[in-house]
Amino acid sequence: MFLTVLPKAQLKQGIRSLLTARHLSNRRRSPIQAGQALHETRPNLLKAGELTPGITALEYHERRVRLANKMPAKSCAIIAGSQVKYASGAVFYPFQQSNNLFYLTGWNEPDSVAIIEKQTDNLDDVTLHMVVPPKDSFSEQWEGFRTGVEGVKEIFNADEATETSVLPLYLNKIINRNDNLYFDIPKDKTSVSNSALFSTFFTTQSGADGHQTIHDIIRQSSGNKRVFGLNKLLTELRKIKSPAELRVMRKAGQISGRAFNQAFAQRFKNERTLQAFLEYKFISGGCDKSAYLPVVATGSNALCIHYTRNDDVMYNDELVLVDAAGSIGGYCSDISRTWPVCGKFTQAQKDLYEAVLNVQRKCIELCKASEGFSIHEIHEKSLDFMKMELRNVGFSAIQKWDVNKLYPHYIGHHLGLDVHDVPSASRSESIQDGMVITIEPGIYVPDEPNYPSYFRNVGIRIEDDIAVGQDTYTNLTAEAVKEIADLENVMEYGVSTKVPEDVPNPLQD
Repeated sequence: MFLTVLPKAQLKQGIRSLLTARHLSNRRRSPIQAGQALHETRPNLLKAGELTPGITALEYHERRVRLANKMPAKSCAIIAGSQVKYASGAVFYPFQQSNNLFYLTGWNEPDSVAIIEKQTDNLDDVTLHMVVPPKDSFSEQWEGFRTGVEGVKEIFNADEATETSVLPLYLNKIINRNDNLYFDIPKDKTSVSNSALFSTFFTTQSGADGHQTIHDIIRQSSGNKRVFGLNKLLTELRKIKSPAELRVMRKAGQISGRAFNQAFAQRFKNERTLQAFLEYKFISGGCDKSAYLPVVATGSNALCIHYTRNDDVMYNDELVLVDAAGSIGGYCSDISRTWPVCGKFTQAQKDLYEAVLNVQRKCIELCKASEGFSIHEIHEKSLDFMKMELRNVGFSAIQKWDVNKLYPHYIGHHLGLDVHDVPSASRSESIQDGMVITIEPGIYVPDEPNYPSYFRNVGIRIEDDIAVGQDTYTNLTAEAVKEIADLENVMEYGVSTKVPEDVPNPLQD
C-alpha cells in the first residue's frame, strides 16, 4: 500500500477548501421566504432599508405620495403588473415587471396589481393596495418562493392586500367609492388587442370565455366615473431622476464602461464570443444582467442599426460596433463604442471615427439645463455638426438629406428603468436638471459610388449616458475610453488597473 505525501502548501489549500465547503453548506438561511432579493436574504445585494438595490422603502413611499399629489380626492390609480411569458411550451422568458408598478412599489413578482387610493386631500391618507399571488407550497416548489399577501404588507408596506383570486370583487369595492380612475390598458406587441395581455389573468365567470380582464372590470364598474390615463402622470415623475436613482445608474455605467475597456484589450474572432465576454463582465462586475440584447456588428453588419444576430466572424481590417451595457436594480446603462478588430485604426477609419466623436463632444456640451435645449434641438444641432465634420473628411458635396441617410437615427433618448425610458416624454421640451439622456451620433456609409470608397461599408456609433445638471452635466459612462489615443493604448497594452472579478455589493464602494 502506497501513501501519497502532498506538499505542505497543497495540503493547506486542501484543508482551506474543505473548511470553506463545510462553512458554505452549513450557513444559516434566513427564515424569510420571499419572491425577490431582500436585505435579510441577500445582504450582499441590498443594504438595510432598501427594497431594491440602491432604492429605499422610504423613496418608494415618497414616489406614491408624489403621484397621489397629482390626483384629486376620491381617486384611485390601478397599475397592472406583468405575467411570465412563454417562448413555447414550458420554456419561459426571463420575467420583466411592468416598470410603472416597479417604480411605485419595488415589487418584482408576476401576476400582481397595485392600487393607489386617495380618498381625501390629506396625503397622509394615501393607501397602497396590493393584489398578489398567495403563498402556495406546490407552486413554490416548482417556481420559487412567493412573498405572498402577508409579506407584501410586512416588507413592501402595502396598507391593504389580498390574493389575485378575489381581484374583481376587491377592485369593484375600491372603484365604487371613488369618482376618478387612473388606468392604462397594457400594450403588448405580441397581443392582437391591447387588453389581451390580461385575458387569462383573473378567472371569473362573467367573461364570454370564462375570463375577465382588468379593463373589463373597470369598464363594467365605472358607471359615471371619470377615467383618465395614468401614464402621463408617471412620465412626469419618472423622467426626473432622484439622487438615489442617479447613483444606481452611475454604478451601472461605471461597471459597464470598465467591461468595455477589458474587451478592447482582447482580440476576438467572432461576434458571439465578444457578446458573451461583455455580458460576463457586466455581471461579474456587479450588474444584475444585460440591460438589453447587445449589438455586436462587424464591418458592414454595423449598417443595420439594431443588428443583434451577432453570429459573424470578425476580420482584422474591419471595425466592430458594439451597443451593450448592464443594469442594476432595473436601472439601465446604454453604451456604444466602435473600435478596430486588429487593435489599430487605419487612417480612413481614424478620420471618420474622429468626425463622429467631434459631433458627440459638441452635443454633450449642450446637455445643461441652463442652455435651454430640448433633445430635438440637440438632434438638429447634431445634423449640422455632422454635415460640417463629413465635409472636412472628404464628403465634399454632402447636403442635409445625405446626412439624414448616413445618420438615420435620433441623437438620443431618455434612460432609466427602460432603455428608452418613458418614451411618451416630449423630445421638444427643454431638458431639465435630473434627466438622464443618451448622446449617440452615428455614421453608416453604404457601398454606393457617390461616397468615398475608403469609407464604404463602415458603421460607427459612439454613445454615452449623460445626467443633466443645471449648469453642468455628468457622464455616467465615462470609464469606457473613446479617444483614439486611449483606445489604441488599451488595445495594445490592456487596462492599467485590475477590475475585481466580483463586486458583492456594487452600491457600497
